[in-house]
Order: sequence, then C-alpha cells, then structure tokens
Amino acid sequence: MFKDHLKYLVCPKCRTKLFKSEFEIVRHIPRFVSSDNYAGGFGLEWNKHARTQYDSYSGSNVSEKRFFEETKWPKELPGEIILEVGSGSGRFTEHAASTRAMVISLDYSYAVDANFASNGAKSNVLIVQADIYNMPFQYGSFDKLFCFGVLQHTPLPGKSFMELPQYLKTGGSLVIDVYVKKHFSRQLLNSKYWIRPFTKRLNPEILYDITSKYVNFMWPLARLFNKLSYGRNLNWFLMIADYGGKFTLPDNILREWAILDTFDMLSPAYDYPQTLETVNQWFHDAHMTFVEVHYGYNGIEARGRK
Repeated sequence: MFKDHLKYLVCPKCRTKLFKSEFEIVRHIPRFVSSDNYAGGFGLEWNKHARTQYDSYSGSNVSEKRFFEETKWPKELPGEIILEVGSGSGRFTEHAASTRAMVISLDYSYAVDANFASNGAKSNVLIVQADIYNMPFQYGSFDKLFCFGVLQHTPLPGKSFMELPQYLKTGGSLVIDVYVKKHFSRQLLNSKYWIRPFTKRLNPEILYDITSKYVNFMWPLARLFNKLSYGRNLNWFLMIADYGGKFTLPDNILREWAILDTFDMLSPAYDYPQTLETVNQWFHDAHMTFVEVHYGYNGIEARGRK
C-alpha cells in the first residue's frame, strides 16, 4: 500500500476518516476482515492459480477482451477512480489499471495476496481485503464500478447488488455479471448442483486435491470427447470445465483452467444463479438509468448509470 492511498479509505461503520492505527496492514494490504471466512475456498484457488487466467501468462487476450467488452469503457480513463468488487487473483485488475485510472480492488478472501503479487506495485492500484456489506470507502466517490463473478457467491445476491450503486458518483457506471438461472428441468441437467451439497462442506485443501487428481486423470478422455459434436457439453456434465474450442489456449493452460474452474464450481459456500427479470429488477430498484441486461460472458451481464 502506498502512503497516499490512505485518503481513499474510511471507517466502514461510520464513514469518517480512517487512521492507520484503526486497521491492520498485513503483507502490504489493508485488512478489514479475517481471512477465515466463507470465501476461504476462493482464497485457496486464486493463490494456487495466481496467474492461470492472466493474458500475459496464457498468451491470449481472453481477460482483456472480456473486461472491455463487458464494461464498454474506454481504454484511457486518466483521472477517474474505479472500484472493483471481487478481484480474485487480479486478472481484471490488470486491465482496469491499464486505463490509467486509479483502481481500488477489493476481495473478501485472501485472494488479495495473489492480486498484490501481480498488481500491488502499481502506483494506481490499491488492494483491500474487506466485506461487500461493509466496504471501507466513502459513498459517492467512484466514477466506475465493476463486479464480475461475485454476486452469485454471496449469501444474499440482491442485497449485495444494492450495496454497489451507493458508492458511485451521480452519472457513474456500474457493470456486473452473474450466473444465469435456467428453467428447473434444465437446471437439473447441471451436474454440479447434484454434488455441491457434499463438496462445499469439504475442507478446501482436500477438495482441491481431489479435483486436481480427477481432472488430470480424465484429461486424455476429455480431449477425445471434445472432438465430438456435443463433447464439450459432455465434459462439463462430467465435471470437467472444458474451454477447448471456446478459447484458443495451449493444452497445458486449458488443463489449468479446467482444474481451476471445476474446483470453482464445487467449492463455494453459496451459488445462487439469477434470471434476466431479477437482474432487471435490481437495477430498477436502485433507480439506475441507461440499463442494459442481457446474456453474456458469465451468464448474465448488466450495465447502468447512477
């Protein structure tokens, strides 16, 4: 953390000026929550796969493309302040920071350590470990806010969403994505919901070990299935997160993504997909304008202005 970054932080309870003595800085990161929380599995996966989804590691532009196509923000944003809620390892932090905006990146888990290792040395990035329901920032202080892959994994996704707009300036841009809730009959075909009641209760280290061994064992067969017409769908049904054919990535990177995302399917304490109608209602209830809600990269993506 850079000394002049302190000005961006306030007491999450009373919104008054915060002093260094009022919170912990551990490994250069301001911490407002314990790392022992329901997001521990995410902390584990993003530290084990700290660089897996970075474009500079995979040799692709998958993360850059998704960031700018979802947000529809310009590639140059000097003088603006962006809040990222739910950073993971920081794959999108990297691209937000490339706009030359000041980026404040928050995560509930100790994934912040992985993010700091990749992005913490940048003078326009502040990484914070905190809770979406008690964020240590002043209301109405951000020009832009994005929240990718997070809301469905919180205890109350609607309540979590309603926390976000209050941190934006008037006219500020909000972009989210969330898993899509399908018709009950189709949801039954999603095998992760059959076994999640068991796997989410496992110790994350044990579950990760099982997942890694399973994907590695099945990988040669998964590559054969992928060549069939519906082979990739079959792989997902067999709990192998197969991105072959969707992303142009080397086989070793595809396998890393498969281990990462298979674990990501099985480990979260909460997994609450949403419908287009529900997400539309969130934006309506928050009195957002210029609202766009449609199917996209992660299921449903939505944009609006305060």
